[in-house]
Amino acid sequence: MVSPDTLVLRDIHQPAAPGWWPPAPGWWMLAAILLIAVAVACWFVVRLKRRQRAIVALFDDAVAQAPTASAGVAAMSELLRRAARRHDPAADRLYGDAWLRFLDGDDARQVFSSGAGRLLLDGGYRRDIDAQQLAEVLPLARRRYLQLMAVRR
Repeated sequence: MVSPDTLVLRDIHQPAAPGWWPPAPGWWMLAAILLIAVAVACWFVVRLKRRQRAIVALFDDAVAQAPTASAGVAAMSELLRRAARRHDPAADRLYGDAWLRFLDGDDARQVFSSGAGRLLLDGGYRRDIDAQQLAEVLPLARRRYLQLMAVRR
């Protein structure tokens, strides 16, 4: 028999720590949730950008496809009225100076009611419109249309 004096005793050794790979199932679920959240956010951003491009193209194409300058003014006026309904359902029934004041909005320059934007009142009914007048009102109408449609440019 072995005597207690000759017995070699050693301290208890802990096993090696588990490796970091493969991760626990909870980490896999967290990674999947994060991946899905990023994919959904990207999808919303792409959809928003596509919608904004379509809104801009709608205005530009409607004005560009107008056969005459007066038809272009009429197309601008129609699109502005359609966009105005997004802010006020009764805005499309405004006429005259009330309509132009609505288009001015918060702009202190009043480009519609006392500037080049007055062409929108009767420009769609005129036979001839000066190209200079159309060139002045086009960027004003486009900017206001994009504001009403809430497109960031």
